[in-house]
Amino acid sequence: MISLSFHFESLIMLPLARILIIEDDLALNQQVTALLTKHHYHVHQCFDGEQGLSTALSLDFDLILLDARLPKLDGFSLLASLRKYKNTPVIMVTACGAEEERIQGFRQGADDYLAKPFNITELLFRIEAILRRTLVEPAELTKPTTQNQLEVDLLQLNKHDMSLYYAKQAIKVTAIQFKLLWALITHQDEVLSKPFLYPLVLDREFSLYDRSLDMHLSRIRKKLIAAGMSAHRIETAHGRGYCFK
Repeated sequence: MISLSFHFESLIMLPLARILIIEDDLALNQQVTALLTKHHYHVHQCFDGEQGLSTALSLDFDLILLDARLPKLDGFSLLASLRKYKNTPVIMVTACGAEEERIQGFRQGADDYLAKPFNITELLFRIEAILRRTLVEPAELTKPTTQNQLEVDLLQLNKHDMSLYYAKQAIKVTAIQFKLLWALITHQDEVLSKPFLYPLVLDREFSLYDRSLDMHLSRIRKKLIAAGMSAHRIETAHGRGYCFK
């Protein structure tokens, strides 16, 4: 079940968006549809993977809310097929605590994820965050201006050439350091664990005695601090992971 207690007044009004929900749980699908419709989104429902893929390919949507575990065609296979033809933003819905599902979702091209059971407030804010960078004019954005560019305060990242600037000064980083910083910033204020980051950043599974990621984080932190960024922006949550504040 999802929480129905929330305050939505603080969210920025966005152009009317078309959202596809692919969820086989009838009650949850109907509940989320009703809530999103209440907040002026145009919602289309699907209840299995095959129907979801066909609909996602044949119609245009601004965002897809995709369950990982679907009948007929699972969410990961659906997403892999979709990415061959379309770049529609996708929020993957995974089982609570199933970190391997989140990793697999990002590998297949998911833009974000939510774990069940989720709070509707968080869902709405995550939807808004993605739609702000895809529907709102670039001049109005405070976060990603394109899928390849990211700007947060004085930080500017360009994924195309893996360039990094802080206060308009270029900072030389390795590809791994860039990918690590990109992952942390796109999940700002969220602690990302090492088992989650290793496949995403280092392209290998996490090993308990492997300190490679610690080394890369330390180096990128030092470079940013030297450029003038506060040391508190990148935090180490001991025993849990890393977080960009």
